[in-house]
Amino acid sequence: MDGAPGPLRLTWLGHSTVVIDLAGTRLLTDPLLRAHNTLLRRSPPPPRPEQWAGTDAVLLSHLHLDHAELRSLRLLPGVPVLTGPDNARWATRRGLRGVAPEGWATVGDAQVRLVPAVHHDRPLPHRPQDAHGHLLRARGTTVWFAGDTELYPAMADLPGLAGADRLDVAIVPIGGWGPRLSGGHMGPEQAARACATTGARYALPVHWGTLHAPLMRQVGGWFDRPLDAFVSAVAVGAPGCEVVRVAPGEPWTLDLGPGR
Repeated sequence: MDGAPGPLRLTWLGHSTVVIDLAGTRLLTDPLLRAHNTLLRRSPPPPRPEQWAGTDAVLLSHLHLDHAELRSLRLLPGVPVLTGPDNARWATRRGLRGVAPEGWATVGDAQVRLVPAVHHDRPLPHRPQDAHGHLLRARGTTVWFAGDTELYPAMADLPGLAGADRLDVAIVPIGGWGPRLSGGHMGPEQAARACATTGARYALPVHWGTLHAPLMRQVGGWFDRPLDAFVSAVAVGAPGCEVVRVAPGEPWTLDLGPGR
């Protein structure tokens, strides 16, 4: 898209939920908006409705319960849910507005497309195992929401990201909701490698420090550990990338001038 670089503001609301304000368009990733998620407890408090008000589209990566929480999705009536084809059919059958983009889809003044993710572990009955990330662009600004994924070779050449273009921000998962990660996830070191592979200028770490099983919040000091490990891994393995460190609900703005 032509014109000056689009203004970008990111607000992490906890776990994998991020408000992306890009060139006047508001996108919301994997909305987890309530106090708790099934048996998992939430810390800190849930986001406030005004923080996601005015959402133009939801970017849904996959259907695990900590990403596709129906009661949270139903807090966004009529908002298109951009996701993989199987997921879109699942969403539509539940009264949501499921949309499976083919190539670039226009949302307001932004464009969105699906990109691969490798996340096959822990299949759920009655929910498709259809995982994707999302690539966003507007006026020369590009954001990658990785979704839950492990590293994969084609990450070096994300569809829709031309070799001459730079990836401005990678939103990458760095942990989970327990002291051990199951397959199909990236820990801090793998997430840092993803940032190096994609050439991201900035990285917003998500999928850490929000959900925990009952009584596990204080066990072993694991809850906050992924962030420091990610910062250290980026410094060593992706020195051209700057880690965005924000608390849940705190906005971060990227000012892209003409020189980028």
